[in-house]
Amino acid sequence: MPLTPMEVYKLLPKTNCKKCGEQTCMSFAFKLINREKKLEDCKPLFEDKKYEVQLKKLQEMVKPLAEATETGLIVKSEKCNGCGNCIVVCPVHVEKDPHGAGIGRGPTITDPIYRIENGKLVILNMHACRRYGRNRILCVVCRENCPTDAISFLEG
Repeated sequence: MPLTPMEVYKLLPKTNCKKCGEQTCMSFAFKLINREKKLEDCKPLFEDKKYEVQLKKLQEMVKPLAEATETGLIVKSEKCNGCGNCIVVCPVHVEKDPHGAGIGRGPTITDPIYRIENGKLVILNMHACRRYGRNRILCVVCRENCPTDAISFLEG
């Protein structure tokens, strides 16, 4: 289940102190989820002991944000078996590499989004992913074709 701004907001100090650079704690919650702010930007959480319990809960909640790429991609290396399905089904790879990934082989292009190294998926160029940038497409082809569920996205 994706993390919501309201879940984050409920654990914030709700003082609207602006020490984080935002006008409200709700605005900070949105920016935190979008990875435009870090938990450490909320000074009261770290300075005031009365927020200790909330801080611990928030740190657990936002931990996946730190593990994810700019596109929200999370790769659990311990689950990856190195099959390469994600690479050969990736629409970007298929389009850019018709003689490699496009026919079910490993990528032959010099700038693939990811490849298998030492039996594990390694992310190389997330900026080429369809999920990246202003006009992103919420593609999940890699996740849907991963037989071990090693690939996930922040939003589910």
